[in-house]
Amino acid sequence: MGTRGTILLTGGSGMVGRNIRAHARAADWTILAPSSAELDLTDSAAVQARMEALRPDLVIHAAGRVGGIHANMAHPVAFLADNAAMGQNVILGARAAGVRRLINLASTCMYPRAAPNPLHEDMILTGPLEPTNEGYALAKIMATRLCEYIRREDPSLLYKTLIPCNLYGLHDKFDPKQSHLVPAIIHKLHDARLTGAPSVEIWGDGTARREFMFAGDLADAVLRAAEDMDALPDLMNVGPGHDHSINDYYAAAADVIGWTGEFTHDLGRPVGMQRKLCATDRQTAWGWQPETSLAEGLRQTYRHYLQEVQT
Repeated sequence: MGTRGTILLTGGSGMVGRNIRAHARAADWTILAPSSAELDLTDSAAVQARMEALRPDLVIHAAGRVGGIHANMAHPVAFLADNAAMGQNVILGARAAGVRRLINLASTCMYPRAAPNPLHEDMILTGPLEPTNEGYALAKIMATRLCEYIRREDPSLLYKTLIPCNLYGLHDKFDPKQSHLVPAIIHKLHDARLTGAPSVEIWGDGTARREFMFAGDLADAVLRAAEDMDALPDLMNVGPGHDHSINDYYAAAADVIGWTGEFTHDLGRPVGMQRKLCATDRQTAWGWQPETSLAEGLRQTYRHYLQEVQT
């Protein structure tokens, strides 16, 4: 049993949740991570009952319906409705059960499409959202504001939100129908290497820029936050504070995978926002920075892909 108390972790079977559970800092806690089969987070009564029964010292809300551009564009109703229900049920259920501390994991999708980079936390709700993932973004904004309103009504309740940049890493989704950029690239280039494909297509011209962080680094930030909730800002971006072009990610992954073909570009495909780079002023003041380089993160992720996905 952990010496720091009990954590109720939602989304414990997802990429973020599994990285949190596997992190060295997790040994200091007793982590309860019911699966979706054990606890339907869209069922408010069930969530409330579980909160009342467990009364954890801390809730980490990492659950969500997630996916890339493909999935978000194909299922906007589910991405809005399911994520909004989960956020509301977990946050309000925790408050009703007397849980004093909660970490809500949000998304940079909450930032306006045309917001200037780097993206500062006070830019949320200052402009229209990116249409390709608007439903998901709206749900995350709702959960974030709910935490802020709870803090406003009762400052003794430490309900705080971390906004991670884009993530990749161990336990990611590599199915092209569901995957985000980096796992999609790994899957595509691995197939190209196996089949001897001379070229691989990139959506758009490849100049759009993205900030990605290794999921193990986010786990480190979350568990460090859990240890000192008082010092954690109410709302804080989490990321490396620098980005790369889509072309750069393809080139870096090709180097790790060992594929030596050429890239082509389909200029008619959607690419989302041209750039999403987070401001890390609050994170720097908090005294934390991710440690895993892109090359090392890609190596670990590809190793996991070969061992767990392709076996």
